[in-house]
Amino acid sequence: MPPSIPHLLLLHFHLLAIASLVGIAGWSRAWAIGVNWGTASSHPLPPPKVVELLKSNNVSRVKLSDADPDVLRSLSGSGIAVTVGIPNLMLRTLNSSKKAAESWVHDNVTRYFPAGGPRVRIEYIAVGDEPFLLSHGDQFYPFVLGAATQIQAALTKANLGSKVKVVVPCSFDAFQSESNLPSEGHFRPDINKTMIQLLTFLSEHRLPFFASISPFLSLHQSKNISLDFALFKGTARTHNDSHRIYKNSFDLSYDTLVTALYSAGFPQMEIVVAQIGWPTDGAANATSVIAEEFMKALINHIHSKTGTPLRPQNPPSEVYILSLLDEDQRSTSAGNFERHWGVFTFDGQAKYHIDLGQGSRKLWNAQNVKYLSSRWCVVNNNADLSNVTASVLDACSVADCTAVSPGGSCYNIGWPRNVSYAFNSYYQQHDQRVNSCYFGGLGLITTVDPSTDTCRFCFPYIIL
Repeated sequence: MPPSIPHLLLLHFHLLAIASLVGIAGWSRAWAIGVNWGTASSHPLPPPKVVELLKSNNVSRVKLSDADPDVLRSLSGSGIAVTVGIPNLMLRTLNSSKKAAESWVHDNVTRYFPAGGPRVRIEYIAVGDEPFLLSHGDQFYPFVLGAATQIQAALTKANLGSKVKVVVPCSFDAFQSESNLPSEGHFRPDINKTMIQLLTFLSEHRLPFFASISPFLSLHQSKNISLDFALFKGTARTHNDSHRIYKNSFDLSYDTLVTALYSAGFPQMEIVVAQIGWPTDGAANATSVIAEEFMKALINHIHSKTGTPLRPQNPPSEVYILSLLDEDQRSTSAGNFERHWGVFTFDGQAKYHIDLGQGSRKLWNAQNVKYLSSRWCVVNNNADLSNVTASVLDACSVADCTAVSPGGSCYNIGWPRNVSYAFNSYYQQHDQRVNSCYFGGLGLITTVDPSTDTCRFCFPYIIL
């Protein structure tokens, strides 16, 4: 008599737990924390300053979205483990051209491994920037496997195949569960075939699976996830799944991925959390206070090494915080909060304090940052403001006005202060040029900071 469905389900999870405890253990390493360092900023902190910031806070790993030579040169000799990124727009070319892959590896990897002298400690090459993201459709993922294979071959040819690993960062929506139960986790049907091919490649080369996990987005997209559940609070209502109890959103999402990997035939695949964070502005529940609470709870949870119900005593070997710094040019297609992931402000000042590797002491801020003069652009209250809306729209089409959007920290400052916020954002982004505060005579330059207790107007920008 064939086994019943419930018995098959219990056997499925029994085998999954054994694989997690036995197979994965062979791959386990000491847990390490890293940060994502993005450069989508109108006035980025100079790379040497960022490296100083990383080192002063004992950050041991950094993940880059590209292979900017200035950034890589600044990391030379630092000892910080680096993941360099290949942009999605390059995947098609790398998929079809062996020569292009070899040139990319030579220009962005090999040159930083000199025979003598300091080098950049490149550990991973991230092929694409979340190419499986649902909003991308099929623009990029059909070229992922070919590009990864070509890059791997180019590394081998350059005698770096054993030193640098090829990975593909996968978005949080690449795996899913319609019921929100980990036991029903699977990869999206539209990418499942390609994902199995990618997992085969990763498994053959003993490479980890890089994936984003986002309790913040889960909170905003699911009615079944509460803020307390996302923040690891003991008072949160637990979620039960096949006699397994989930006490937080991270474990729920992580085990959904574990099940998806198992269902695809790769129960022993090592997982690296490539992106996880909490924004501090631009949406409901996006504040520095909540971000600090989430980050501290996450780090404590992983440090405890309790793991998850499907991978007990086996937390991810590496976790990369999203992100090191705010980026005012980051795409807001997913939400205005996208420009506010930073643990630090754009100029390297800590918004809150967590342990990135520095232990119990507070985070060290960037030092000796040079700024423009203390000037701001505000609305001229003596002018005719009947047509000011057009000027605001023009300003916000270029500058970052996400803080005055619904849910933002400056949303409730009222009119005409929100007009001043828009004008000032544009003025600062354009290096305080006099004509950037004109707005048809509606703008006025002042040396009095218009910020309030809850709304910080864009601070005079970094001198580039």
